[in-house]
Amino acid sequence: MNKRSSLLGLAMAAAVAAILSDARWGSPADAAIREPMFDRQTVEKGAQLAAIGNCAACHTQPGGKPYAGGRPVKTPFGTIYSTNITPEVETGIGAWSQGDFVRAMHDGTDRAGRNLYPAFPYDHFTRVTDDDVNAIYAFVMTRDPVHAVAPPNRLMFPMSLRPLLSAWKMLFFDRGVYRPDTAQSAQWNRGAYLVDGLGHCGACHTPRNALGAEKKSQDLGGGEAEDWHATALDASSPAPSPWTAEQMFKYLRQGWDNSHGTAAGPMRPVSHDLSEVNEEDVRAIAAYLMWTMKQRPPRPAARAEPPVGAAQPGDGAVIFEGACASCHGVTLASTPSTHTVPLGLTTSLNAPDSRNAIHIVLEGIWPDSGERGALMPGFEGALSADQLATLLAYLRAHFTSQPPWPDIAPHLRETMQRKDSQ
Repeated sequence: MNKRSSLLGLAMAAAVAAILSDARWGSPADAAIREPMFDRQTVEKGAQLAAIGNCAACHTQPGGKPYAGGRPVKTPFGTIYSTNITPEVETGIGAWSQGDFVRAMHDGTDRAGRNLYPAFPYDHFTRVTDDDVNAIYAFVMTRDPVHAVAPPNRLMFPMSLRPLLSAWKMLFFDRGVYRPDTAQSAQWNRGAYLVDGLGHCGACHTPRNALGAEKKSQDLGGGEAEDWHATALDASSPAPSPWTAEQMFKYLRQGWDNSHGTAAGPMRPVSHDLSEVNEEDVRAIAAYLMWTMKQRPPRPAARAEPPVGAAQPGDGAVIFEGACASCHGVTLASTPSTHTVPLGLTTSLNAPDSRNAIHIVLEGIWPDSGERGALMPGFEGALSADQLATLLAYLRAHFTSQPPWPDIAPHLRETMQRKDSQ
C-alpha cells in the first residue's frame, strides 16, 4: 500500500472517529471556572514531576515567560507551536478542570474534546498515574498566569486536518497507565515508569515510521530531536565505553561524565531539569537504562590519540592542531574543572550519525548562565565548510574505530543553511 492510499484510508477512518469523539466530549465552553486550591506538598510533588517531564523546555519559547508556550517544534510534517499552559483563562488553561487536564494527558484531547497532536507526547503521558497527573496540574495551576497566544501550526496537507489524528490514534495509540512488572525490583519499575511515561525518553530516542509513530519494536534504539541524533539507549548504544549506573546517574543529574562527554543540544535542558529532581528517581532512571543496555555487544577500543606522523598542509591533522589541540591535546586529562573528555570516548564521534558532531563543532558547548559546565567555542565563521568537513572526517578516523561517515560535507552545508534561515 503506497503512502497516498494509506492517507486516504486514514482520512476515511478519521471521519467516523471524529464524529464519535465529538459526541463523547462535546464542547464544555460554558463550564464553570473555579479557582482551585492546592496544598504545598502536592505542588512540590508536581514541580518534581514537571521537571522529569521537561515541561518547561517545550512550553517556554526562548526569551519567553515560563510555560507560556509558543516554542516551535519542527516535525517532518511541518511546525507545531507549544501551547500556553499557565493558568491564564483566555489563552492558557486557566479554565481547565482537573478532569480536562487528565484527559489531555491520558487521552490526548483538549478541553473541547479535540485531538492533540502527538508532538505533545500523550502516548507516553498516558502511562502516568492519576495522582501524579493531578500533582502536575496543581503545579502548573499555581504558576504565574501569562496572556500569550501561540502562533498557528504550520503543517502540510493533509496532516493539517486534525480529525486525521483519530485514525492515527486507532493505529498507534495504546492508552493505559503503567503496570508494574512483578518480576522486577521496585527501583526497576520506578525507572521504567519514569522512562516510558513522564520522561517520554522514547519520544526522542526511538525511531519513527512514515506517519510519525514510534517503532515500538525498536524502543530506545535511537531517533531524532530538533535536527540532532538522539543516540540509542538500548544494546546498540554507540558509546565506546560501557556505561555504569553511577556514570549514567552523574550524566543525567550533572550533564557530564568524564568517560562519555557533555550533554548538548536537546539533552542539555533535560539534565538541567533532572538536577532538581530527587536522587532516588534519577538513580531509578539510570538503573532502568542500564537494564535496556545490558545485552550490548563489545565495541572496538577507542583510540586515545591521533597516530604520530607528519601532517600535510590543509589536511585534518593541521586543522586539529591549530583549532583543537590546545584543549583536546593528548596530554590533557579529563577533570571536573575542565570537563574535557578524551575525544575517542565521546558518543558524538562514535555515533552512526554525524549530526551531533556537526552541531558541536559549529555551535560549541556553552553552560547556562550562572552554571558550571563544559565550555567550547563554536567554529562557524572561523573555518570554512570544507575545512570543517575535513576536520570532522579526521576526528572520526583518528579518534575512533568506527567507519567513516558518508556525506559529511553535504550534511554540514545543509545544517549551516538551515541555521542561516532561522
